[in-house]
Amino acid sequence: MDADRSFYFLEMNTRIQVEHPVTEMTTGLDLVELMIRIAAGEPLPLKQHDVHPVGHAIECRINAEDPSNNWLPASGTITRFAAPGGLGVRVDSHIAAGDTVSPYYDSLIAKLIVHGRDRNEALNRMRRALREFVCEGVETTIPFHRQLVEHPVFQNRAHDLDFVNRYMMTDGILVQA
Repeated sequence: MDADRSFYFLEMNTRIQVEHPVTEMTTGLDLVELMIRIAAGEPLPLKQHDVHPVGHAIECRINAEDPSNNWLPASGTITRFAAPGGLGVRVDSHIAAGDTVSPYYDSLIAKLIVHGRDRNEALNRMRRALREFVCEGVETTIPFHRQLVEHPVFQNRAHDLDFVNRYMMTDGILVQA
């Protein structure tokens, strides 16, 4: 959504999107299971009017990148990995301590998804989950996400597509509004 509150599609694909857990958390549906069942020839077991989203979900992509160094990709060995948990918190990852992050593939380490009754509860859960998330051995986007959820412009829903460009300094630190 831009500053004029106009919506735009960034992309449309016939494959599952990396953000699909947000939909799963708010609808209670397992989209991957539904896709597999459809691919197996089963009919879709519901109609659009059967889908009733509840609450608010937020996803942070935890990447092996250094936001304070122009988002430089990071590679190396994960020395410590402890994902957060608890009510309304989901972490999708393949990483464990001792694993290597290669410079040759996608830098995605994990997806951290939270769900709450409303945006405020979801933000509070995301703040806690980001504080608890430990991924050592390579630079990650965790510090950036911690700053993001604390930023008043983001908290007050005044952000748009240009948010990071407008509030990002050259050293990768978000500027307070």
